Amino acid sequence: MNPIETKNIFNHFEEFIKLSDKLKSELSKRIQPITFKKGELVLDANTISKKSYFINQGILRTYFLKDGKEISEYFSGVDEWVNSPKSFMQREKDIYYIDAIENTEAYYIHVNDLVYLFDNFPEMERYARLSMGTVFGHFMERITSMRFTSAKEKYTHFQTVYSHIYHRIPLGMVASYLGITQETLSRIRAEK
Repeated sequence: MNPIETKNIFNHFEEFIKLSDKLKSELSKRIQPITFKKGELVLDANTISKKSYFINQGILRTYFLKDGKEISEYFSGVDEWVNSPKSFMQREKDIYYIDAIENTEAYYIHVNDLVYLFDNFPEMERYARLSMGTVFGHFMERITSMRFTSAKEKYTHFQTVYSHIYHRIPLGMVASYLGITQETLSRIRAEK
């Protein structure tokens, strides 16, 4: 990868930590570009998640199957990482699938390369801690929204959290994320 290709991802890291020239060099060796076509399966739940993807353009969805039905768990857009966290960290299969909602350009890093960076660059552990704090905050908000709000409030919260991409996500996927029927979602959207 040349420096222009890594600019976005380096900017992302530098929101949390200072990148030395040596760390930039090591990241450049270990982070690889990848593209996914709309509808392409990025991760199958029957495999171990060994790569984490940083989205440069497009949207990826994480979902699971319940009684043969896809239940959207979360969506990831530009400047966000996505993997199956439990599978990625514990190196075992999990329930999550990841697919591309749109044609998507991303970078990926293999778990072994990430471990190398953590072992050799203490600032990478700081990065992980700080960036995961943001992700944890989003999950806590989602849990609260799912447990204590009406369908209309859930949708409003969804629009806020995913303000940059919600209008590009198919309604059926939004409904499954909110835990409501597509008919209910259509009714809520018509009220606005």
